[in-house]
Parts: sequence; structure tokens; C-alpha cells
Amino acid sequence: MLLRQIQYFQAVVENKSFTEAAEACHISQSAISQQIKSLEDELGFDLLIRRNRSFELSAAGEYFYQHSLPVLKEINRIVTESRRIALDEKASLRLGYLKNYGGHEFQIAIAEFAKKYPNVDVHIFAGTHEELYERLINEQADLVLNDQRRAFSDLYSNLILTEQKCFIEVPSGSFLSSLDRVTVEELNDTPCILVTSVNQEETDKEFYRDILGFQGQYIFAYSLEEGRMLMLAGKGYLPIEGNFDRMPSDIITRVPLYRKDTQAYRRYCAFWKQDNSGYYIEEFAEILQKLFEKKTD
Repeated sequence: MLLRQIQYFQAVVENKSFTEAAEACHISQSAISQQIKSLEDELGFDLLIRRNRSFELSAAGEYFYQHSLPVLKEINRIVTESRRIALDEKASLRLGYLKNYGGHEFQIAIAEFAKKYPNVDVHIFAGTHEELYERLINEQADLVLNDQRRAFSDLYSNLILTEQKCFIEVPSGSFLSSLDRVTVEELNDTPCILVTSVNQEETDKEFYRDILGFQGQYIFAYSLEEGRMLMLAGKGYLPIEGNFDRMPSDIITRVPLYRKDTQAYRRYCAFWKQDNSGYYIEEFAEILQKLFEKKTD
């Protein structure tokens, strides 16, 4: 049984056409038909039920297709890694995360990945939503942890990790810290401390104002630590993102953020390009996903 024959079979199923599959595989239609027939002969059963110019999967063909996908994927990973070893190349992984994300899952995932794959050179950077998006589309990042602000694209793997309720951080003992919850509208007279990057201020301000509804004054900070310092100094409130397991300090209080009668929430995802998908990217994504799932158990 040839791996190439299985690849041809998968191409026919995915394209729902012998003609289109042949074009995708850069061979003739008659050649791809012959290869799949040879595969069926070797297996001893039909993968496809042919009806004139159309076909459908047999029950055995459906099972074979579904279970052959991860097998070929693993073989391709083995070949890629073996080639890297043969060429003495050091594998690398470029990871990005939201700079105002307060959860710890990303840090733990990096620690677990580094322990499991010590020979992989991991590069880490923080950025705003737009900075992470630009790095991804310009192939300067392999995987990013980002919030969802756009419709999902088929060009990317869009792994939904969690939907988190929104909070603001304020100094403990302040008036806002005594509230059970606060609405976006009630904050209009208090400055919003927005963690952003140089040249990203207006883009992030527009999102928080037009999409999330923060209509008051804005103060910009360029790291989460700087934002918290400004908040503790009484300069304003700090919108905070992430999955929290503990408070950063007893001098800080988190207050649930509402929009009218419903607590606001944000969706966080791991994004990576489909054509850049590889073993280490998917392995890190799996580690990250398990950590988020563990948080919700």
C-alpha cells in the first residue's frame, strides 16, 4: 500500500471530484483513478461507490478516510522532523500574546512546552490585538493568543480557548471597589487606562469606544504593570483581560463589568496559519487548550 495512493484518495474525497483532485495533485484524471483502484484492490474492498460521473464513500471508505487523516499527518510530521535533524537545523517557535492579558495559562503552557521540547528555540512577544494580527499575516509569528475581533478566516486555524467575563481593576478601598458590579455607562466620568503600544493608541481606543462602549477619557499605558501603577495612583480604572485564578495583590480589587443587565465577555483564541501548521505549533496549541479546559472543569 503506497502512501501516495492514500493521499490521492483523500484528495478525491476532499475535492468531491476526480478532476479537481487530479488538478490539485498535478496528475491526470486517469492516473488518479487508476491509483485509487489499485488501493482498493490491495485493501480488498471498495472505498468509493461509483455512479456514472459521481461517487460517494462506502461505509468502509468513510471509516478509512477519517482514520487515515491523522496517520498521514503524523507521517508528514516524522518526515519533516527527520529532515530537520538530518540538516542539523534547530527548530523554532514564535509565540505572541495580548499584552494586557492577565491570565496565567500562556505562561504555564510555555513552561510545559519548554520542558517537553528543550531543543526548540522559543521566541515570545507581547502585543496589542492589531500587532499580533499583523505579525501573523506577515508570517512573523507562528501562533498567537488573541481576542476575537474579526470573523474567522478559513486561511487560519481558529482555536477557541475560552469566553471570559470582563472586569475592571481599581484600588481596594476606593468607591468603585465597594460595588458588586459596574456598567460601562457608569464609568463615563472616570478615565479608562488602556494598555496598548506606541502607534496603536487610536486603533485600540476606537475599539474600546465603538465596540465595547467606553465613552470617557483615555489614559494610555504601554505594559500591564504600568497600567496597574497608574490605576493604583488613582488615575482611572483598568479594563483587564484573562482567566484569573488569584488577585495580583490585596491592594487591587476586581469589579465585574456589565453592559446594561449582562456581564460583558470576551472570546480568546489561538490563531495560526493553515499553511504554516506544523507539529510544534499544534503541540503548543494542544497544551494551551488543555490548560484552558482544566480551568473550566
